[in-house]
Amino acid sequence: MADMIAPYPVPELDHSEPPAGSDRRAFMMRSALALAIVSVGGRPSALAAEVPAKDPPLDPNLQVVRKSKGPVMTTAEEFYKVGPGPSSSHTIGPMRITYDFYQRCTKLPADQLAQATALKVHLFGSLSATGKGHGTERASLAGLAGNEPATIDPAILDGMAANPDQVFPVKLGSKTISASLKDIVYDATKGDFPHPNTMTCKLMAGDKVLLEQEYYSVGGGFIEWKGYTPPKKNPPKYPYETMEELLAHAERDKISIAQLIMANEVAITGKSEAEVNAFLDKIMGAMRATVKTGLAAPTATLPGPIKLKTKAHDVYTNALKQEGPARQAIGLVSAYALAGSEENARGHLVITAPTGGSAGVMPAVLYSLGPDGAKLSDDALRAGLLAGLAAGYLCKHRATLAAAEGGCQAEIGVASAMGAAMIGQAYGTPNRVIANGASAALEHHLGMTCDPVAGFVQVPCIERCAFGAVKAWTGHLIAKNEIPINRRVAFDSVVEALALTAKDMNPKYKETSEGGLALSVTLC
Repeated sequence: MADMIAPYPVPELDHSEPPAGSDRRAFMMRSALALAIVSVGGRPSALAAEVPAKDPPLDPNLQVVRKSKGPVMTTAEEFYKVGPGPSSSHTIGPMRITYDFYQRCTKLPADQLAQATALKVHLFGSLSATGKGHGTERASLAGLAGNEPATIDPAILDGMAANPDQVFPVKLGSKTISASLKDIVYDATKGDFPHPNTMTCKLMAGDKVLLEQEYYSVGGGFIEWKGYTPPKKNPPKYPYETMEELLAHAERDKISIAQLIMANEVAITGKSEAEVNAFLDKIMGAMRATVKTGLAAPTATLPGPIKLKTKAHDVYTNALKQEGPARQAIGLVSAYALAGSEENARGHLVITAPTGGSAGVMPAVLYSLGPDGAKLSDDALRAGLLAGLAAGYLCKHRATLAAAEGGCQAEIGVASAMGAAMIGQAYGTPNRVIANGASAALEHHLGMTCDPVAGFVQVPCIERCAFGAVKAWTGHLIAKNEIPINRRVAFDSVVEALALTAKDMNPKYKETSEGGLALSVTLC
């Protein structure tokens, strides 16, 4: 019977890129179906000749669509921020917000300041739901008292925890008023808030409001407020809104991703390359310090009701004893990430990359590439930090960095993508491979929920940083060892999926501690 069927040659696998604007998943499904029909039925299918469908537009209700922005304008100093843990959105952001409000108050006319009697802060949404475990009230009070995240001594925050009744004098011009933790109010957790991390600040004269401002901690330590408009900046040398646009610029001018980001940093900020590199050196030093401090810390119990024991030191010393370079390498990378993340959980100074909750990932990758790991040069590591920014910028620009808006995929997933990009750039791999590595790392965090037990950035957050760092290396190695053009899941497609998943995710899994491990783990 087989001889009676005229043989039709099965077409070879199409290695070309899908047409621009096509739906990649539809393209692959259509191709697979066409090949299956030929193989089973012996006849070519008309499906193989059809033009792939256009990408559907992003949902207009997505925050990223409502706030359409134009080209990426974020800079390194805005993205890599130093501040106290355990959360960029719930600690660093609120402190920046209340410090901003403090500064606004100091600029009021003297006659208004003379009437001032109190400062009040109201926390809403996720800030109210899990703020206790994140130290949001302490961070908010510290900002009101005139402290900035990058320069505050963490001992101030520890002192508030140890002595919650202490009162801080706040000097506003010639007027000094008192502020305490009682002035930070955990308000409604549910409501139609402009952002899941919403808070209001008020300067009061008895029952009269002298000044009020509504703020939003939008993730990664970034803050906005009601009526916010982005600050005016110089135009970038290479305007881009997608990874594909970035790669097209780089290919045309025969430059690396790091060189493109550096050119934009110089153009947007007006700083020299030397000044940008000096800032990157500070970030490298801070990242190395968090890992070294975390590794050196003896095993102890982290603050909070979970009674979680630290493990970075033990994992590190045991990894050094492992036989076989692969097992040892995985153990060491994990230990570095645990060290940085445990420092974050202690409330010590960390670096947002992109957030406090993911503050163990990029330092671990950096540490594994530096003097204690692959021994790459500082020049290579600076380039890696710049390439990591490219991935982080695009996730911020087209999706979200806030777990309260997108779940843990927006924190650990983005950090892992940044780490994969950093590794690829540090080793000088081609731009497309760097983008593919970042795509793979982010893709395999999609759907990850944010379900912190008891609202503390400990379980599962600390170990997730270790898995994110290892996945960064995995994403890079897969991309490096495949044929780049064969990858069908582009970085931009994954970022779009991140935005769509964030929109569809149940609010219980967005840093509210109302679902997942936050419910299934019983504290005794």
